[in-house]
Amino acid sequence: MNLPNKLTMFRVILIPFFLAAFMIPGIPAGKWIAVGIFGIASLTDLLDGKIARKYNLVTDFGKFMDPLADKLLVCSAMIAMIELGRMPAWVVIVIIAREFIISGFRLVASDNGVVIAASYWGKIKTTIQMIMIIVLIVNLGENLPAVTAWIGVCEQVLIYVSLILTVVSLIDYLVKNRNVLSEQK
Repeated sequence: MNLPNKLTMFRVILIPFFLAAFMIPGIPAGKWIAVGIFGIASLTDLLDGKIARKYNLVTDFGKFMDPLADKLLVCSAMIAMIELGRMPAWVVIVIIAREFIISGFRLVASDNGVVIAASYWGKIKTTIQMIMIIVLIVNLGENLPAVTAWIGVCEQVLIYVSLILTVVSLIDYLVKNRNVLSEQK
């Protein structure tokens, strides 16, 4: 297993530690530990792709597992946000539905011998979602009541920009790869 794939697997391994720090009450500085773990996991996403492309270490495993690791990390965090009242459930459902659709689409493509790598829109969507999650974890409004309303608006903007990018990236994948559904083995 090459370094980019190890970084991808490390990201997956970090998810339960992130959730424990974020969700278990009473952990001293739990949200800050969660932000640190989430930040490290997010950085591995940036690094694994750069290293894979720079040193020609791109593998089918990486093309499949990297987006899956991102989905696991981001979706786990967003589901936790529902429980904490930080994100509306319907937004998370739409975002997760997109992930299922793309995963199914990739399976059909794979069955036809086609590997669909992450698109530009998908990468932007993931980046914005990761920023949104960090902002929601930090939850500055709870400690700065004078700016709570402004921070709340910023959080909502990030949530809805993430939602819009989710839909745009879904449409982009489907349009660019529409021939995959009609191809036969």
